[in-house]
Amino acid sequence: MTPRAADRARYDRATAHLDAPVAIVDLEAFDANADDLVRRAGGKPVRVASKSVRCRALLERVLAREGFAGIMSFTLDESLWLARAGFEDVLLAYPSADRAAFGALAADPKLAAAVTVMIDDPAQLDLVDQARAGGTEEIRVCLELDTSLRMLGGRVRVGALRSPLREPAQLAELARSVARRPGFRLVGLMAYEGHVAGVGDAVAGRPLRSRAIRLMQAAARKELAVRRAAVVRAVRAVAPDLEFVNGGGTGSVQHTAAEEAVTEIAAGSGLYVPRLFDNYTSFTGRPAALFAQPVVRRPGVGVVTVLGGGYPASGAAGPDRLPVPYLPEGLRYDPQEGPGEVQTPLLGSPADDLLIGDKVWFRHAKAGELCERFDSLHLVEGDRITATVPTYRGEGRTFL
Repeated sequence: MTPRAADRARYDRATAHLDAPVAIVDLEAFDANADDLVRRAGGKPVRVASKSVRCRALLERVLAREGFAGIMSFTLDESLWLARAGFEDVLLAYPSADRAAFGALAADPKLAAAVTVMIDDPAQLDLVDQARAGGTEEIRVCLELDTSLRMLGGRVRVGALRSPLREPAQLAELARSVARRPGFRLVGLMAYEGHVAGVGDAVAGRPLRSRAIRLMQAAARKELAVRRAAVVRAVRAVAPDLEFVNGGGTGSVQHTAAEEAVTEIAAGSGLYVPRLFDNYTSFTGRPAALFAQPVVRRPGVGVVTVLGGGYPASGAAGPDRLPVPYLPEGLRYDPQEGPGEVQTPLLGSPADDLLIGDKVWFRHAKAGELCERFDSLHLVEGDRITATVPTYRGEGRTFL
């Protein structure tokens, strides 16, 4: 029996009493992935990206482990919800325009002490002040640096369109704007190199593309390390008590941690290890989060149809954004239908061994987005479920 076949047998036994669709997290794999992130971080704390987990119980589990500290959230409303639930260090990774949430933040000492907001423009400070509604609490602020690689005199950009702040002088000027402004305190700097941390460099069947990605990422890491260090020096000249410099992501943990200027690493997808994180030379994780759909038809030889399953991930549309049939091994989509909203035909010889009601296990393309499809996660240890915990959706929270 192959390791994957053994996993399938465990998952089927653990969930035999449950009807699919169902989602699980294999805790042995989850914990092993957490250990690997800590090892690669080389002694620097790992801040957990909640977007990639979207389950409070699992956020609590990983933050209880040595080497993890703090949360990187994705909306201000989520940040406040987590802070009210007792999480004491929540860094919002994106600027917000949520006036009601800003009003609540400015009015509550506990929330203001726990939550740090992200800015890359003085206008975002104006928005906070306009939303204070009488609240006088000091707002913790983090600046975001653009990490993209610019080539050919800036005519070519590799990396996400995020912050407009790129050069040390720009970050220092915004730091001075915060320092001069009553009601705000600059505490951090963030630089997320998604084109390194979130792009696999070993694409199956694409050796030339993989080589090009590795060359690009090597150049990007070198350029960013120099520029990030200069930015940190410039910002610390304005705010010497800066508490943290955050960088990285699951795919670049060890590279970013090696930079002296960086004080903490952000990572989240590496806990679940979805399919987009199979194509890396820098690390190998264990798939921890899966979902199962039930076989409901057997249209013919070598074909079964499962209920639903059309759960595409965000990003530029393409085959890599689709879930992948994982267990049993050897199933593939019908190219004429693909994964559908209400039914998904699957082709391959393993289909002939599947019966009506059997489960087919899938891996989502991205990490936390799976939790928007399920209101609970069944936590598996060995071949049994030891707990069932709500996702954000299961707690009635859909932040985006």
